[in-house]
Amino acid sequence: MPAPLYPTDKEPCIPVLLLNGHQTYLGWRDILLRAHEIEDLALPLPPAASAALRLLTAIAARVTGLDDPEMSAGEWAARRRILLKEPGGFDPDAVHTYFDRYIWDLFHQVRPFLQDPRLASQCEERAGINKLVFGRPEGNNLAWLSPHTDTDPQPVPSEQALWHLLIHHYYGAAGKWPVRTVDGRRISQAKAGPLRSTLSFHPLGRNLHETLLAGVPKPADDWPATEDRCPWEEPELPDPLAPPQPVTRPGRLLTGRSCHAILLIPTPDGRHVTDVYLTWGTQEKLPTLDPFLIHHVDTSKPVAQRYKARPADADRALWRDLDALLLAGDETSAVQRPEAFTTLNDLPVDLRAQLRVRVHGFDQEGRTNNRTWYTALTPPIWPWTQEHDPRLAERIAACRTAAEGIGALLETVAKDAWRTVTAPADASGRAPRRLPAWTKRVRAAYWPRAETVFWRLLDNPDQDARAAFAAEAIAVFRDVTRPAIARHFRAARAVAAGVAKLRRQPLPAQPRTP
Repeated sequence: MPAPLYPTDKEPCIPVLLLNGHQTYLGWRDILLRAHEIEDLALPLPPAASAALRLLTAIAARVTGLDDPEMSAGEWAARRRILLKEPGGFDPDAVHTYFDRYIWDLFHQVRPFLQDPRLASQCEERAGINKLVFGRPEGNNLAWLSPHTDTDPQPVPSEQALWHLLIHHYYGAAGKWPVRTVDGRRISQAKAGPLRSTLSFHPLGRNLHETLLAGVPKPADDWPATEDRCPWEEPELPDPLAPPQPVTRPGRLLTGRSCHAILLIPTPDGRHVTDVYLTWGTQEKLPTLDPFLIHHVDTSKPVAQRYKARPADADRALWRDLDALLLAGDETSAVQRPEAFTTLNDLPVDLRAQLRVRVHGFDQEGRTNNRTWYTALTPPIWPWTQEHDPRLAERIAACRTAAEGIGALLETVAKDAWRTVTAPADASGRAPRRLPAWTKRVRAAYWPRAETVFWRLLDNPDQDARAAFAAEAIAVFRDVTRPAIARHFRAARAVAAGVAKLRRQPLPAQPRTP
């Protein structure tokens, strides 16, 4: 019987939204060929969409020559502007030439796409299909929201297996995995994926052709001399015990930083995946700055530990990250905008005016637990940037800072009032460690109302931001505490004291952030 085939460059495995409003499935090759006809990817799993955008951006750089390290910044920007004027999108001959050069088959016997066939002999056991699919319970975990169990594992369609394979490469968990034996060494510990628990910001053009070109990382003076390769371009499989290759641009930066190794087990016809080998891929994780992440900067730390990606938080509204995208920042800034945004001023004016931002977040615990994923889309925000409207950009930053300060003060006031009324300190003087109920309630109620105030303040540049957010916080605080006033004799005084603090107390000093 012939080996199963699933060439991901030709199989319709990635859902896309066309400009005419219809949705269809395409392979990697056809996505590049028809990028000018596609509005956006339509993957239902945001972390898979984030991974796919990085992979497609790296391929776009290859087929356009924007990966040439010999280009100056000016030459690179001019080349990109020329490419953006092409009404037919990417050059079909260049696309076909590139895809014909490499193996894209998900089940190839020698070089399966983004997998390591050596796992079949190096691993003592398979992980089970439920371990591959995010959202399915596996092992001894209870099936709260899914009917799947390890006693009756159900195959997954091959296109969906590809989506989850991408998620593991970028967002995979740290910790203990099935043992993999290499050169006599039995190892089961894995590092977390390079994007684990992060929030990605992708410039979104009017079509996917513009989106991919807008996201290509700019040339850098410190490119390593090592030849840049994506995993499928490597002539040989990497040595898992050797130090990984230096992070080069754009291939390894966008596609070659996985810490996991995977091997899918297909059905005979290749249409489904029934099992998987899933374990560690490298024991060393190279620090680098992903071009689609916001980074917090701590100059007091060593260079290797100075930058920390802003974590995904499903409870945090997107508008609270706007100023980090709009302000260019400088060497004193505590927050650095995504690197992909630093070259957007070189784009044509008509594209800049309509440029939106696609946000993909995966709220995860740092090592193993997954909370939820989410996606969002901003309106066209580039006209608001510091480079184009510095007054508005600074106003956005000031309003966001005031909202954060009042929000923090509101939580403190609610906590103090709750403890005064219902949970006084014990004999040792220590208050209970649990987050008080009022703090949880005011937090949940304040931020949706703060967003409404935020957008109103942008239309009223002379209105005092602190006073506006304080008024909303006071209203929230009174709503939450009103039932307690009739039940506890200390409540009215505690609430009055909290309201006075919200009205008068200066906000805590905050670091300068873009």
